[in-house]
Amino acid sequence: MQTANSFPDVQTELVRRHKSTATTMLSLLVGAVLLCVLAFVSQKSLTQRSNPSLHMGVLIAILILGFCAVAFRRTKFAAMRLQDIAGLQGPSGLLISLQKTTLRVALIGVAVALIGFGATLYLGDPAYTYRAAVVAAGVFLYGYPVRVSWEQAVRRYASENGTNDAE
Repeated sequence: MQTANSFPDVQTELVRRHKSTATTMLSLLVGAVLLCVLAFVSQKSLTQRSNPSLHMGVLIAILILGFCAVAFRRTKFAAMRLQDIAGLQGPSGLLISLQKTTLRVALIGVAVALIGFGATLYLGDPAYTYRAAVVAAGVFLYGYPVRVSWEQAVRRYASENGTNDAE
């Protein structure tokens, strides 16, 4: 059981985990933009190839991964699930779950960006990287950790279970 004396520890952990997660998300967003720059710069050295089935496969894969990121995040951040995690593991476990879920959503965004860049290298068209970067940026922005939301989740779910008497 958490006591009022350990609330600053939870707040410190929240700030630390949020900062590292937000920094990671922003770094991955910058990485996706840099892939676009790399595709643009290498455009003249790429050889255009035509492969209609691969073209559609890449576009569908990018789209499906984008939707999967949204569904994954919504499932993992469901109220009942967060309440159960807070009840079993306390505020610290809840923060770990929030961080891991956010980073897993970011990995889906990375996969989208890499699929687009790979298609650019193979098919010679930088538009694949640009499209994938737009979807990846959407995934990164959708999954971006909002600190106020994390604080509200810790306050709501940890206090409901009697594990945080600070308020």
